[in-house]
Amino acid sequence: MTLIKSISGIRGTIGGATGDTLNPLDIVKFTTAYAMFIGKGKEGKKKIVVGRDGRISGPMVRDVVCGTLVGMGFDVLDIGYASTPTTELAVRMSQADGGIIITASHNPRQWNALKLLNSEGEFLTAADGQQVLDMAAKEQFCYADVDQLGKVVYDDSFDDRHVQSVLDLQLVDADLIAKKKYRVCVDSINSVGGLVLPKLLNRLGVTYKFLNGQVTGDFAHNPEPLEKNLSGIMQEMKSGAYDLGIVVDPDVDRLAFIDEKGQMFGEEYTLVSVADYVLQHTARKDAPLYTVSNLSSTRALRDVTEKYGGRYAAAAVGEVNVTTKMKEVGAVIGGEGNGGVIYPESHYGRDALVGIALFLTSLATKDCKVSALRQTFPDYQIAKNRIDLTPETDVDAILVKVKELFAQDPTATVNDIDGVKIDFPDRWVHLRKSNTEPIIRVYSEAATMQDADALGKQLMQVVYDMQR
Repeated sequence: MTLIKSISGIRGTIGGATGDTLNPLDIVKFTTAYAMFIGKGKEGKKKIVVGRDGRISGPMVRDVVCGTLVGMGFDVLDIGYASTPTTELAVRMSQADGGIIITASHNPRQWNALKLLNSEGEFLTAADGQQVLDMAAKEQFCYADVDQLGKVVYDDSFDDRHVQSVLDLQLVDADLIAKKKYRVCVDSINSVGGLVLPKLLNRLGVTYKFLNGQVTGDFAHNPEPLEKNLSGIMQEMKSGAYDLGIVVDPDVDRLAFIDEKGQMFGEEYTLVSVADYVLQHTARKDAPLYTVSNLSSTRALRDVTEKYGGRYAAAAVGEVNVTTKMKEVGAVIGGEGNGGVIYPESHYGRDALVGIALFLTSLATKDCKVSALRQTFPDYQIAKNRIDLTPETDVDAILVKVKELFAQDPTATVNDIDGVKIDFPDRWVHLRKSNTEPIIRVYSEAATMQDADALGKQLMQVVYDMQR
């Protein structure tokens, strides 16, 4: 059983002892602390948007969250089944004071979580998240009296409003997409993608078939959109009946594509392909075009950005870190290599609907097959390894030693904003400690998987030698 409290929210497995799992008592405590943070210094009635993905535990968690908010004197806008980006947009569209997304994203069915939003519909900063954690730990709570209780209002219109906002984006050309008469296959993992994506595809004039399209919360396979979990849709795509395969995670903020031959487009290349289209069709006279991704994402985004005369900036891992860097440099697009596309013209959040619409417009504009489009981008391979440590290991000290060692290498550029990333002319390796386990994650990229894995193993050996 697991309960993880972090600056981005609270998540855990359902069932078990308090303090060790995601259970009603801990949900009440954390929701109360969040409400206290949101309401601090504000007068009058306050409103929080609540949306949830299709998980089996969703109704239970929603009832506890909504009841707690009402008990704190907050009005609740319950938008029902909703993707993470839909909930983010609903906060802004309804001018709410914040939002709670009930989803454990790509985690398996026994997990659930609360993701916390500010009044902009964006994830809390690290400092704000820490305030919520501190308030929850102190448990100095005060609830509303009977005359000050909040109320719950239900509104399920935000899927349609989200879709319309995507169609309104200047670089989305629904008419051009419709003329191509695309046929797509979609795996929505028995969650909310099965509700919102048909609405988007209908408006784009796309013919589609859904796999795992019923919102049961009983995920048909591991919900993380990685190749090893997608044999069903990949086999379906090999029938030759489709132009594109689309895969989303349970809360529809991650997006992966499969080409017409049934081969993975590459989760890392979701952002690269969309960024290529956005950069090509965005004009800016007063400043260079910037893109942003986290340190563990493919170098291909940097290459594509520089091809158009733009500049690339790296951020620490984590969506809020990416959006913070995007605002700092004025990026036109950014995201994460896990299939997360963040397009500021829409909002500062990963959004699979935006990614799908921009990708299909790009494909229609270039008038080519998905496999041919993939061949137009630099080809890199990422290896993912880990170093298991004892709980007593001083991970920070190890990373400092790695940094000092490679600072002496004239062929290497070292970045330490999040662990240690070492950039070489034709490859890179990134070491960062886990926030939840005594391990160091080791991501490495090169032109081939063999070279990428070899680089990762080389750095792993360096760490092992340091511990002797």
